[in-house]
Amino acid sequence: MEGTSSSSSGSRGPRRFGGPRPFRLAPVSVGQEYDVTIESMSRRGDSGVAKIQGLVVFVAGARVGDSVRIRITKVGSGFATAEIADSIESLSPDAETETSADSDE
Repeated sequence: MEGTSSSSSGSRGPRRFGGPRPFRLAPVSVGQEYDVTIESMSRRGDSGVAKIQGLVVFVAGARVGDSVRIRITKVGSGFATAEIADSIESLSPDAETETSADSDE
């Protein structure tokens, strides 16, 4: 009687190839900021593409190779969009020291 009963085979159900992906929480949320490097451009060419823990993030106005701090503006299914909060180069400790020294005067 082998193969006649699918319930005793230990299977958890039919295998679906190309079906919907299992639900997974996004590793980001709206308003959070991250330091990223832009890896590529979107197909339309209007946004840079970065990845955060495998999640694709579209960054408006960014170019390949840019190191920027981004702020998440929208989280979709399998992607997120973000805006540039600041460039990482301007966040160096030297720049902060100069800014605080100027404000003391």
